[in-house]
Amino acid sequence: MTTAADPTNQPRVKAESAFATLLNLWPYMWPGDRPDLKRRVGVALVVLVAAKVVTVLIPYTYKWATDALVSPMPGDKEAAAGLTAVITVPILLVIAYGVGRILMNVFNNLRDALFAKVGQHAVRELAYKTFVHMHELSLRFHLQRRTGGMSRIIERGTRGIEIIVRFTILNTAPTVIEFLLAAVIITYQFDWTYLIVISVTVVLYTWFTVKASDWRIKIRRAMNDSDTDANAKAIDSLLNFETVKYFGNETMEARRFDTAMERYEASAIRIWTSLAWLNIGQVVIFTTGMTICMAMSGAAVLRGEQTIGDFVLINALLMQLSIPLNFIGFVYREIKQGLIDIEAMFDLLDVAPEIVDKPGARDLIVDGANVRFEDVAFHYDADRPILKGISFDVPAGRTIAIVGPSGAGKSTISRLLFRFYDVIGGKITVDGQDVRDVTQESLRAAIGMVPQDTVLFNDTIAYNIRYGRPDATDEEIRQAAQTAQIADFIATLPAGYDTEVGERGLKLSGGEKQRVAIARTVLKAPPILILDEATSALDIHTEREIQAALDRVSAGRTTLVIAHRLSTVIHAHEIIVLDQGRIAERGRHDELLAEDGLYASMWNRQRQAAEAIERLHEVEETDAEGFVRRAPVQQPEPAE
Repeated sequence: MTTAADPTNQPRVKAESAFATLLNLWPYMWPGDRPDLKRRVGVALVVLVAAKVVTVLIPYTYKWATDALVSPMPGDKEAAAGLTAVITVPILLVIAYGVGRILMNVFNNLRDALFAKVGQHAVRELAYKTFVHMHELSLRFHLQRRTGGMSRIIERGTRGIEIIVRFTILNTAPTVIEFLLAAVIITYQFDWTYLIVISVTVVLYTWFTVKASDWRIKIRRAMNDSDTDANAKAIDSLLNFETVKYFGNETMEARRFDTAMERYEASAIRIWTSLAWLNIGQVVIFTTGMTICMAMSGAAVLRGEQTIGDFVLINALLMQLSIPLNFIGFVYREIKQGLIDIEAMFDLLDVAPEIVDKPGARDLIVDGANVRFEDVAFHYDADRPILKGISFDVPAGRTIAIVGPSGAGKSTISRLLFRFYDVIGGKITVDGQDVRDVTQESLRAAIGMVPQDTVLFNDTIAYNIRYGRPDATDEEIRQAAQTAQIADFIATLPAGYDTEVGERGLKLSGGEKQRVAIARTVLKAPPILILDEATSALDIHTEREIQAALDRVSAGRTTLVIAHRLSTVIHAHEIIVLDQGRIAERGRHDELLAEDGLYASMWNRQRQAAEAIERLHEVEETDAEGFVRRAPVQQPEPAE
């Protein structure tokens, strides 16, 4: 049987970090910009105190009613009025007991109702902060993360925040208040020996609860890790549904998921088993202390030092005290487990964004949109340089193409221009402004991107096009779709622009997704356009249609084309050939062919491959006997 990962190898929640977490949560429990929520907290605390005062007085009504009921009944000589009084007092005390219990529950529930808005506000604010922070983190971080595991961390963290916010205010303070009031009453009503027994009981109870809870938290952490791993594997497998089907690996995926769930099962069994032992230990400790106190009171009653009501009172007080004592263990476990659950979320919030705006960064001012790379050097890992002193200009309104073998650094150039990463050496400017000196928002607002792998949101076609400019009208969306040559296709769909595209746009073909991407870029209307191998994954026929749409979109814009298929860049104003992170050649298409260098070699290989594919196309002809025979299509020689 597969065992859970050793929890001792995992980071622990220390007292300092727990205290720091509670300090970080305090502004959300006592929000400075929300006086209405502060008032709610204040009223909730007043109601809380009132509930605890009523709670400790309830056993007294029980004592008085008991003493009244066991008092000697009146004899024949007593007047009728006296008899009525003797009967009425116990009944009124019983009624007072019932009213007290009602008030206790009313106050407790009113406290929860008042605090609900405060707790949910804290959950919402922290969830929002985490979501925003996720989008502020670098591309490097997101390329390394696991989507399923990350969603689980945020889900558990959000739940943990609610637990901590609620229990620190609504349970810790009332538990302390109730214990202190009960201690005062027991000392006053009985004597210090009872207080010693109860104090020892509480100390032992608390010590045992803390130790057992710490043990269970180690198990809980291992269970969380297994749960995160299982969820990550499930999400990853479902996102790659088609790949799983292509290779017929459903059994392997199910086995991987079940292995992770097996570890979760083992941890979950240990969690429930440990909970049973915790509950047993708590019952034994508290019941022993309560039995000792009741035996002492029973002996005092037999000696005539106490009444039956006193015996009932000590029992009622201790039973009442068992509730907050149980909450001591429950609150401790929940807060500690809540800290475990939000530990990863706060670790996530502690991750510093790699790319940040400089203090006082100004908005980019676009005047012509001239892009310039000056001696740019960059690497992802220090021992593996990607770009080595790249310099080129993309004049305003012109089209520059970047080509080269795989791994030459072509796509890195677009990521640097978008400032997903900062250059290691040199600089990139737009109209003379270093991209590191302007705000990221204004820089990215000036750049449009049509990537090779277009990923759409699981929403409608209209939503995905409007994503380029959220305030666009329906008419503007239709015009953008027309420019991208997808309007006719949308018109054939039963739901038109309201058609759902599915997860990652999988309900659309590659060409249709690319047209949607072009349409939303058209709607954005950026002065700078990047086409990052936008047609390399398409067939030749679709590529030509998409290329025609791209040519219209890029007209008059500063355009940087990153291409694998050289046939798509022959009309560029300049073609830059990268090789091993350096510019190997540059010039127009015909000039580079004349040099007979790397570009010419790439062109000839691609042309030969295209010719081979064309010659493999066949037409079907049916002979007189009805059989289908195939003959190769004779293609004309391509022009130079």
